[in-house]
Amino acid sequence: MKQFILVCTVLALLFGVPAVSALDVVATTSVLWDPVSQIGGNDVHVVYIADPTVCPHLQGDILPNLIQKHADDLKSPDLFLAHNSSMDTATMAAIEKFRDSNGYGKTKWTLLKPDTEWNTPESADALADTVLGWLKEADPKNVTTYSENAVKYKESISAAGNLTPEEKDVLSKKNAIVMAWQKTPVEKWLGVKVYDIFAPEFAYGGNKTPAKVVDSIQKNKDKIYALDLVSGGGKMYVIENMQSGEMAKGIEEALTDIAVNADRVTFTNFPKSVDGVNSIPDVLTYNKNLLLA
Repeated sequence: MKQFILVCTVLALLFGVPAVSALDVVATTSVLWDPVSQIGGNDVHVVYIADPTVCPHLQGDILPNLIQKHADDLKSPDLFLAHNSSMDTATMAAIEKFRDSNGYGKTKWTLLKPDTEWNTPESADALADTVLGWLKEADPKNVTTYSENAVKYKESISAAGNLTPEEKDVLSKKNAIVMAWQKTPVEKWLGVKVYDIFAPEFAYGGNKTPAKVVDSIQKNKDKIYALDLVSGGGKMYVIENMQSGEMAKGIEEALTDIAVNADRVTFTNFPKSVDGVNSIPDVLTYNKNLLLA
């Protein structure tokens, strides 16, 4: 029997199976799951609920199945983590409803500050610091390990977000029409010139819908013709946001109609939303490379 236990212990260590005493964490999204997983390492067991390929606002119909998939994880975790925004309100409500209906008790949330971002190197680094603080408070005995893991994780963020002088030069010559949720990384991190933005009906008073942007393109052709698109690859980029769904096909077509070469690409905000994009550093690398390809 002792030999059997020893073998199981060795296998658990070899294959990275969390220890029985691991801190159990439930996160609403893969955005929170990633830093918890990376910083927590083998001392944390963490799952996420929302589908990373779909905007959390739009998951009402699929949440029951996602909840059921993690039914056991929702019984008595040590931490429930959420974004503290309208983005994951539905996911939080679904988790609370499931736990209430099963008599699991009150769901106590640990929340980010409102409007916390993560899609630039700086904001991803700040998110890592926040997560480190949560884990240290919840599990003081592993503070040293968490701190060491956080240093490595933040180094991976820095490496993914780094732009060489040559890359900065290439990107600075590009022009783009950008989904509003991606404006900050495109403009502030990558240094691309943002000609215009588009957004859902509920944002910007409905004045930046794709249809309104199409109208603007048609009315202001000369303004677009005056741009130096040649040095930026001879095209206007149209940058979608994966989790918001396909919104900008009409914008791409409007540019083509006025003889402007358009290149529509889709950025993502969430780890696990694209094959091979398994972390926030991967998200940064993936998005950056779409404009450097």
